[in-house]
Amino acid sequence: MELGTKKNITLANGSKGYLFPFILIVSLFFLWGMAHNLNGVLIPHLKKACQLDNSQSALVDTSIFLAYFIMALPAGYLLRRWGYKLSIILGLIAFSIGAFLFIPAADHRMYELFLLALFIIGCGLAVLETAANPYAAILGKPEAATHRLNLAASFNGLAAMVAPILGTTFILSGKSFSESELNAMAEVERTAYLMEEASTVKAPYLVLGLILLLVAVVFIFVKLPEIKEEETNSEEVTKIGLFSVLRHKHLAFAVIAQFFYVGAQVCVTSFFIRMAQQGAGVDEKTAGYYLGVYGLLFMAGRFVGTFLLRYTTANRLLALYAFVCAVLAGVAVLGSGMVVLYALGGLGFFMSIMFPTIFSLGIVGLGKDTKQASSWLIMAIVGGAIFPYITGGIIDIAGDNTQFGYVVPFVCYLIILWFAQKGYKPVRL
Repeated sequence: MELGTKKNITLANGSKGYLFPFILIVSLFFLWGMAHNLNGVLIPHLKKACQLDNSQSALVDTSIFLAYFIMALPAGYLLRRWGYKLSIILGLIAFSIGAFLFIPAADHRMYELFLLALFIIGCGLAVLETAANPYAAILGKPEAATHRLNLAASFNGLAAMVAPILGTTFILSGKSFSESELNAMAEVERTAYLMEEASTVKAPYLVLGLILLLVAVVFIFVKLPEIKEEETNSEEVTKIGLFSVLRHKHLAFAVIAQFFYVGAQVCVTSFFIRMAQQGAGVDEKTAGYYLGVYGLLFMAGRFVGTFLLRYTTANRLLALYAFVCAVLAGVAVLGSGMVVLYALGGLGFFMSIMFPTIFSLGIVGLGKDTKQASSWLIMAIVGGAIFPYITGGIIDIAGDNTQFGYVVPFVCYLIILWFAQKGYKPVRL
């Protein structure tokens, strides 16, 4: 049975002239990809610079993804009230403020200030993603929404390659001392080493903050196509409630799948360097560059997935990728040597299409509910705050055995597989 009220979301000026706005939106996918994929370098780096255990270091992820949970619904309100353009500008400004806060955090080697900076970055990212994901999906022909969203997300994949390489080059020093070696140092020498480690984040985040401000200025002066919501009948529009949008069962299941997917992805990338060091026996710098290779495979998977969507359905491709990821996660847990790195690289390739595909499957046929649904799907990113902390705790309990912690993403992939086979199906109300 159809809903009594529907709206079609369309471009105010038709489908013409949306290429340049789409390019601008794609730049946002790249920028928030940089923020997320620097975390894979930040976690082992701040663990060393601030002398943390695995659970404490995972709070890097908790801070940024908790902000998604808190800001997702307010971001949806901002989007409905002020529209796409102003929401994007506000998100970019918040993102830049968080980046600039890395400078005093490093100067004082204050982990709490790093976490605050990451939380503010997360707030900005939540606003950006709440606006940009549906805007990319809507900015063109409806039947090509999944293809278009995967194309935009491919540049998020590009950032997955670029960010670890830049982070490894400019942030990681390659110097590592055991706890006994640090304790044997004179206090002045030990403090100088830790301050030097902390300070390497300042230049990269200063540059990032300046770029974000520049992009915000571009958005201020560039006119974006207006998105209109047009009623298809004359019946009264029902006000969207906070939870009423979840009456769409496929959306509710998409939110769950997104929660587990983001948790899995963040676990894999956040502990990648430690996993490469322990499982494959490589040094810190080499592990960091392998994280860049992982990002390259992630990007390649996005482009390949976008191509394959021309020949298969989104849910079938998602099911195939989720199954392969579950197998690879098992190999990462049980394997040894370079096979562990190969499995991690494979995870990058096969996880690549999951976020945009789950997102697009979740908003199928929602019409006027699309913006509210977008908030829920972005709020599900809180999985990235929860699962890495759990993984870090498991690793600590297992005697610093990073491989054992990868049972967490293994379970997550099984949930995604179920969604791709059963939970994605829209229910007509």
